Amino acid sequence: MSLDNLLKIKQLQLHHPTNDALLRLLDAIRRNIADSQVEAVSGETRFDAAYKAIMQSAMMGLWLNGYRTSTSQPGHHQTAIQSLSMTLAVDKSVVIILDVLRKQRNVSDYEGDPISDEAVKECIKQAECLLNHLEEWIRKNRKELGI
Repeated sequence: MSLDNLLKIKQLQLHHPTNDALLRLLDAIRRNIADSQVEAVSGETRFDAAYKAIMQSAMMGLWLNGYRTSTSQPGHHQTAIQSLSMTLAVDKSVVIILDVLRKQRNVSDYEGDPISDEAVKECIKQAECLLNHLEEWIRKNRKELGI
């Protein structure tokens, strides 16, 4: 499935954010990763912060390519994560791991299942790796953002 196909089936919308908006989102990603590393809070809170950074990174990938998810459509988290291979050239094996974390987040949020320490660590690790990948993509493709 291509980004244009996702647009046609209304999973995506056209979106052209300003450079300031992109930089604000990048700062939010960094703050959420920092928050995920605060060990004084629960593992669930740390997982949530890291997962939020993953989602913000996926959204930024879409924004950088002129799209955003249609939040009125079901599955917008899944769409954002699964589009990473198209927007930021994230390896499909990484997208699979991120999708597993998305499913873990859903089970925790909607059914109250606890988050294991291993899942917390993996989510933080993946958020950090995705941020590094995003920043490298920006340095190569959007130099005007000056990061």
